[in-house]
Parts: sequence; structure tokens; C-alpha cells
Amino acid sequence: MYRYNLYIMKHLASAAALITVSLTSIIWLTQALRFVDFIVRRGISFVNFLELTLLLLPSLLLFILPFTLLCAVVHVYYRLMMDSEMLVLSGAGLSRFQIARPAIGVAAGVTAIAYAISLYLLPVSYHEFKGMQTFLRDNYASLLLQEQVFNSPVEGLTVYIRQRDKDGTLHGILVHDSREDAKPPITMMAEEGKLVETPQGPRFILHNGNRQEVEKGKLSFLHFDQYTLDISFYTPGGHDRTYQPEEMFLPELLFPDKNAGDPARFVAEGHNRITWPLYPLALTLLAVSVLLSGELNRRGQWQRVAVIVGIAGLVLCSGVGLLNLSVKHPWMIGLMYANVVLVCGAGIWMLSDASIRRKIRRA
Repeated sequence: MYRYNLYIMKHLASAAALITVSLTSIIWLTQALRFVDFIVRRGISFVNFLELTLLLLPSLLLFILPFTLLCAVVHVYYRLMMDSEMLVLSGAGLSRFQIARPAIGVAAGVTAIAYAISLYLLPVSYHEFKGMQTFLRDNYASLLLQEQVFNSPVEGLTVYIRQRDKDGTLHGILVHDSREDAKPPITMMAEEGKLVETPQGPRFILHNGNRQEVEKGKLSFLHFDQYTLDISFYTPGGHDRTYQPEEMFLPELLFPDKNAGDPARFVAEGHNRITWPLYPLALTLLAVSVLLSGELNRRGQWQRVAVIVGIAGLVLCSGVGLLNLSVKHPWMIGLMYANVVLVCGAGIWMLSDASIRRKIRRA
């Protein structure tokens, strides 16, 4: 390998690594702040908090890799232009494609990493994240309920408690349960109660209260000395939960179960797992082809950087938008592939020598 290849690749790799670590750290901190309440007010250990938030890293990395590599390529090649090193390489007889080869090589490596995350690390880590989130919420159920606040730990369930004793006994309890659409809402009031863990999940043991239910315009009223209520935070049936597309592997997404809640969403996510890792390569080809177009000198470089940023933003927004649109319109899945393939093709075309382009036109 030519020494200039190693020289440029070393600078690209170090810049990409630095930008990736910096940007990932910032985004990870903003995401982790959502879970600080688990430590401060709900008793979760710092080790569990750290493990829970670190499981978000693969999804963050997969999302930001196209941005970080684009920034690294623009930074390194722009600096080569400003230091006149690009003129030296061109004067040595190197073609535009040869000058761009180090960036393409680094982009190919980043694309391989992105595919490893997309096809394996993402579903594994997200599955662990959701499982741990379920475990923490169900096993710390008593800590999730704050005093004198209408708590909504899950959609359709509202719990109010007036006071909590040191031994965990709750006083002045109001529960409104509308989690099951097929059944009418239920409202319960009790003088006191306690949350206990069972093999089927957390249960609310209520004492000295009443149960109210309105069905077909009639109110049923039941007084009780003791009543057991399922208060599982994910499904009425206990610890079972519906898997999200992010925690499924590619074959499960492309060929979803017939009983899946939204098969179109799974299929769209599956094709996104294939196309999104190609964006680092596509944006790299876009950046080097625009930067190396025209004269290789210091003049007019900021305009080229502006064009790169504008086109890259449009391409990435199109990729995200097409993913959402493909859920409702499956025929648009083909556009997800076209979006990235066209950028790659245009970049290769611009980097190719004029003689090669003339031969292709004649053919």
C-alpha cells in the first residue's frame, strides 16, 4: 500500500474515532438523564443504572456512524486542501479516485462495523435493555409509586397513595385500571394496602375498600376486606411482553409471524437494517467526490463543504422519512435502497476519470 494511503487513513480513523466518542458520549448522557430518577428517587443501584444505559450504546452508534464518518472525511480532506497536500498528490500523477481510495477504505471498514451492530449487537443489546427495564420496574414496583401524586407507571393504570410507612404499607389508596380495552374501567379505593412480589409479577394487596365498575350504564359496587390486584407494568398477564422490532434479528423482521401486531412495521425495520449501514459509505463517496471536483486548490472549498452538508442532510432525512412511510406504503421500500444506491453511484461516477466516463457513454 502506498504511504499516502496509510497517512490519510490514519488521520481519517483517528478523526472518526474522536468524533464518534465525543458525539456518542454527549447523546448517551442526554439519554441517561432520563433514567437518573431511577437512582435518585426509586432506589435503583448505580451498577444497574450504568448497565441499563450502556445497553443503549449500540443503537446510538448505529445511528451516528454516518454523521461521524462524514465529519471526519470532510475535516481531513479539507485540511489536505488548505495545506496544499492535495496539489502535491495530484502533481505526483494520482487520479481523483486514487486520492479518494483511503476514505473509501475507511468507509468500507465502518460499514462492516455498522452491519455487525445492525445484524447482531443491536437486537441483542436492545433485548437485554427491554428485559432489564421490565425486571427493574416490576421488582421495584413499590418504589415507583410516589406519595400524594397520581402515578401512571403504564398507560391505562393510575395509582394514588396518600402516605407510605417505613415498612412499605400504603395508606389512602386510589387505583383506576383501564388497561384492557375489552373490559370496562375499574376504580378501587382502600384504606391501606401493600405491594408484594409473586412468581406472576407484582400484586397489590388492598384492605378495607371498595371496587366500582360501570358496565352498560349500570354501576356495580363491591365492598371488600381484602382484594388482590394485578399491577404488572407491561401486560395484564404478568411478565410476558410484546417484542419490539429493534430487538428482533433480520430473518424475524423480514418474515414476521402472522400474529405479529404490525407486520409492515417489522418488514420496514428489516430493510432499514440492510440499508442504513450503507450510509457511511454513501456519504463518504458523496464528500470526496464533491471535494475533489474542480480545481484542487484552496479557492471555493467552503462552498463545496456547504453543498456536501446540504445533500447529506437531505439524503439522511430521506432515509429516515422513507422508513416511516414504508410502514404505511410497503412499495416505498424500494426507494430506501434507491436512496443510498444513487448516492453511491453518483459519487463513483464523479470520481472516475473523464476517459472512463466517455467510454461508458459510448457503450
